[in-house]
Amino acid sequence: MQIFGLLAPNYNLTPPNFTLDHGSSRTEFKVGPFRSFRALPFRKNDYGAARRIRIRCGVSGDHEIDDGYYIRRCVEIARKAVGCTSPNPMVGCVIVKDGKVVGEGFHPKVGQPHAEVFALRDAGDLAEDATAYVSLEPCNHYGRTPPCTEALLKAKVKRVVVGMEDPNPIVSSKGIDKLRAAGVEVTVGVEEELCRNLNEAYIHQMLTGRSFVTLRYSIALNGQVVNQLGEGADKSGGYYSKLLQEYDAVVISPALLASKLSVPTSQEPGANQPLRIIMSRGLDSALNIPSLPSDIRSKLVVFSERKRVGEPDPSIAGVERVVSDKISLNDILEYCQLQRFCNVLVDLRGNINDLEGLLEEAAEQNALQKVLVEVLPFWDGNDINGSTQLTALKGLNAKNMKPIVVRQSIVLVGYF
Repeated sequence: MQIFGLLAPNYNLTPPNFTLDHGSSRTEFKVGPFRSFRALPFRKNDYGAARRIRIRCGVSGDHEIDDGYYIRRCVEIARKAVGCTSPNPMVGCVIVKDGKVVGEGFHPKVGQPHAEVFALRDAGDLAEDATAYVSLEPCNHYGRTPPCTEALLKAKVKRVVVGMEDPNPIVSSKGIDKLRAAGVEVTVGVEEELCRNLNEAYIHQMLTGRSFVTLRYSIALNGQVVNQLGEGADKSGGYYSKLLQEYDAVVISPALLASKLSVPTSQEPGANQPLRIIMSRGLDSALNIPSLPSDIRSKLVVFSERKRVGEPDPSIAGVERVVSDKISLNDILEYCQLQRFCNVLVDLRGNINDLEGLLEEAAEQNALQKVLVEVLPFWDGNDINGSTQLTALKGLNAKNMKPIVVRQSIVLVGYF
């Protein structure tokens, strides 16, 4: 396989500017006999549906600290950097002293300080004898930044609560052991499932060396795969817009680009757009890509079969091209691995037949980890406009399927 002009991920996130507790988004009231009452707004799940969160009130004190509550807060603030940390994980940290949050921080992007450093800066001298909550084990090695364990020890925290151990072999357990050896009380495995879900792609990449692959498609009520999204799905705040923000790359049908320039683009403010990957197969296949803006062209890769290389194709002039004898899923995943991409989305819109071979290969190799199916609120009675039955994944069984109501549609989320 030959690769021309590899692209590096484009990160663009301003490091956070934290304030002390009295200036944060939390609100603290003094109510009757209670010394403190903290309230947070309704949280939303990954795709915009509101859900209740816990409201904690009562007499403040270290003996009443709810470890799970603060780890959940770590996960919540870690998600502020969604789509910006790959190949690093998303991490949040909260510093608590005498029942009050005195510092918060999250890891904003590669090369920036880790969550613990921002939280300790926020806390200042109040970090001494405090408890540090962190969603992922603090690192104990020098990389782009110094070890977080050293920062915690220098700040003289007395206790550290860790959501989960880091699966990265150069980190795993070493940060925890360093803190314990220095006399710091360490608790591990609080809200572990929630912390694992936050960084499922990072964990998969660390354990397997390959990108986490998710399949997304839409169906009508009668099970037909349809070439459309639900109401508002691709607008800011819509589930599809948020989904694109989370992924490093998205594999799409070339027909999607040819039809009214429907380029998958996240509408979330400040979102890093995924790399769009399309395939050009066979001597007679024509991409028919219209003129693309420079920002989209720079985030587009065309996988071509070697027998097509000599053909002039003005529609992809200046676009990065990957050439191989026969396009395969392994080629795409190898390319993504070289780019250090943690996760890849396969989006079944456009002409589903363009991706059928890719899906069959994915099923044979057990290369799919996750599936999202949007159920649209109508009955599709004919096989037009890309409507069809999806047979390439016959025999695969999804597990832990959960429904999320999104406006007029339902999004089913599961794992293979």
